Amino acid sequence: MNRVGKHGLFIGCAACCLLADQISKLLVLNIIPLYRHIEVIPGFFNIVHYRNPGGAFGLLASNSGFYLSLVFLAVTVAAMGLIIYLYSSLSPRNRLPVAGLALVFGGAAGNMIDRLRFGNVVDFIDVYIGKYHWPAFNIADSAISVGVIIFAGYVIFHKTPAKG
Repeated sequence: MNRVGKHGLFIGCAACCLLADQISKLLVLNIIPLYRHIEVIPGFFNIVHYRNPGGAFGLLASNSGFYLSLVFLAVTVAAMGLIIYLYSSLSPRNRLPVAGLALVFGGAAGNMIDRLRFGNVVDFIDVYIGKYHWPAFNIADSAISVGVIIFAGYVIFHKTPAKG
């Protein structure tokens, strides 16, 4: 993959992730009243309208406030800077880690847009079994999780050539 291809992959993956995240949230905002749900698969999956003032999967949601929002925004900007740094160090041949970093970047951008617009993040995916619910999440959270797994797998299992 040439240099344009590397940039195209990163920008394309990040943009698709961001677009899917923001369109899905827009639909939820316009269709489902706050704290209501639509049952999709009984006993397993609902689409909900929830606002998360905390981090991914509701982390620190009970400690919400202006200063915590600033902390989340600062951490997001720092993480996005780290992603750009890691991305720039990758060879154009390494498509998988580029895609993984792009997913994390696009997801972080999606949630950051929500924090800037609303002061919280719109979550809408509700997965559960019986009364046991996983915390509501969104496409951005999913992209971040998958991207981190892809990139971590690359770092853990990638073999660098022996110097000799």
